[in-house]
Amino acid sequence: MDTEIRIERVLPATIGKVYDAWTRADLLVQWYCPNPQLELKVQADVRAGGDYVVEMGPHVVRGTYLEVEPPHRLVFSWKWDGTDDEPTRVEVELSEVADGTRMVLSHTGFASAEDAANHQVAWDPELGRLASLLSARQPDPATDRG
Repeated sequence: MDTEIRIERVLPATIGKVYDAWTRADLLVQWYCPNPQLELKVQADVRAGGDYVVEMGPHVVRGTYLEVEPPHRLVFSWKWDGTDDEPTRVEVELSEVADGTRMVLSHTGFASAEDAANHQVAWDPELGRLASLLSARQPDPATDRG
């Protein structure tokens, strides 16, 4: 069993919209939790050295942005509150493809294969929610007049 996760998806949106979904708190709160029943709060200072905090109900993960290269790459540390585990590392790489945006997510540095497997189980529904958010019709301010 491996101690790292690699997930590749093609998302139905432009690279800019996918990058925004990873970096804007107002969009992150719509998908960035495996359990949609939990209240989700996100604070994100998206710049190299900036910090983030994600509250998923009683569960809190926090970290620091290590690399920020809009709209192609985002790297950040990941640490759960209340554990003695060393921080892990998440890398998100985005590239344009014919059907939208290819996203490669790597989450590395887990202490055990079991910990990696638990995070894999959580990332899958989150990324499904991300795909749903991106495939939903986004209002176009130029044509939508309320």
